[in-house]
Amino acid sequence: MKSSDLLIILRHYCRTLREVLYGFTAYEMDVSLRKERGTLNHYFTLIIFGDLLGLPLLPPYYTLRLLPHIFPELKAWKRSMLRERDLMDRATNL
Repeated sequence: MKSSDLLIILRHYCRTLREVLYGFTAYEMDVSLRKERGTLNHYFTLIIFGDLLGLPLLPPYYTLRLLPHIFPELKAWKRSMLRERDLMDRATNL
């Protein structure tokens, strides 16, 4: 065995150990923070572009100023907001 092979194996084990420790310590927090960020992003977009769904909350001037920043996510947001929801969608978090 060459020293380069040992170095590759050692790097692989170190990466695996790092991933296991991440899973034990920070994974759940990371997932919950990502869900919270997505929820807050949906609320922000609803407040800013609620008039697309029939909820005029802000004057159009501010909406047009923020449109370039939100435009890439707008189609997915509209699809998720207009999707039919069932009672079982909420029950998956229980």
